[in-house]
Amino acid sequence: SPAAPEFIREEAEVHLFVPGNSSQAVRELLQTHGVTHAVMLANTKELIEMQTRNASTDPRSGMSYYEKYHSLEDIYHWLNKTAMENPDRIKVILIGSSFEKRPLYVLKLSAISTTNTNKKAIWLDCGIHAREWIAPAFCLWFVQYSLSFYESNRDIATILDNMDVYVLPVMNPDGYKYTWTTDRMWRKNRSTREDSRCAGVDLNRNFDANWCTEGASHHPCSEIFCGEFPESEPEASAVASFLRRNKEAVALYVTIHSYSQMLLFPYSCTRDLTENHAELLSMAKEAAQKIKRYYRNNYKYGAGAETIYLAPGGSDDWAYKLGIKYSFTFELQDRGRYGFLLPPSEIPRACNEALIALKTIALRVVERIPPPA
Repeated sequence: SPAAPEFIREEAEVHLFVPGNSSQAVRELLQTHGVTHAVMLANTKELIEMQTRNASTDPRSGMSYYEKYHSLEDIYHWLNKTAMENPDRIKVILIGSSFEKRPLYVLKLSAISTTNTNKKAIWLDCGIHAREWIAPAFCLWFVQYSLSFYESNRDIATILDNMDVYVLPVMNPDGYKYTWTTDRMWRKNRSTREDSRCAGVDLNRNFDANWCTEGASHHPCSEIFCGEFPESEPEASAVASFLRRNKEAVALYVTIHSYSQMLLFPYSCTRDLTENHAELLSMAKEAAQKIKRYYRNNYKYGAGAETIYLAPGGSDDWAYKLGIKYSFTFELQDRGRYGFLLPPSEIPRACNEALIALKTIALRVVERIPPPA
């Protein structure tokens, strides 16, 4: 962190993932240049092994299943099982496939009986960046929570009575699979091109929102490579096509990332403010305050470009420009202690923080849905 060297700023913390055999050379360089530094995690290999060892193939009843990270195969299995067990509340929609031809499944989550003919929808995607494992974990957590507490939790009932929820648990299945088999710190998708030895496009630079301007790269080896053209990647194209088809219904767009503990909204692709900046700011502020009150954890909030850095081609900006005026990016735990290697023991708290933020914002959006004519 940050995602690419060009985002490094004076007096700002930088987090490096250093191969063991280079650690001495890196230390000497830092010392030579008088850069203050400390080892945050010495045992990354053990942490990664602990995360993958936890995976089980059978979705057990109870929350313990949701307090672990799961392989892509497990998540597909969970998806089918959850849909089969809840046929009146969950519908599985295939919206496309990845570069390596893995299916992109969206779960449509609905209340069982509702007479509301004016239903809007929430879009929730997780795992656009492969290494951010807490993101798919949250999508699973959210679905399970909604199914379990619809009858007993007034907030989730209010949300589902007024809005369907489209959930894409893993937007980047090829990259996610690769983080389980080959490189835990992989970020991009796994598309290849003839003119480069480097694989992958940053899917969150591949949408048509000031595409590939400052904050993205035309170099295929960069972590923030924007691709050949907007929506060049099948994963971004599938999501964009689905949202274009459903743009009248989708009132709230939320994309889940890690790490840094932030609630962001457009724009990230420009330093300009959105028309409804004050409204988005007040929603994010209320959500951050709720997290602080209930979980004693601090989340920064604000427009992406002014809160972190310029990041063109992001899905949240693109959704906003499409007409989805409530669009947010949640950056979940933590602030760098474990970074992308957040231990499974931290999943419940991280997910509960995201859940309270999502509920807070969704309830505000429900209030703004105009009554049927």
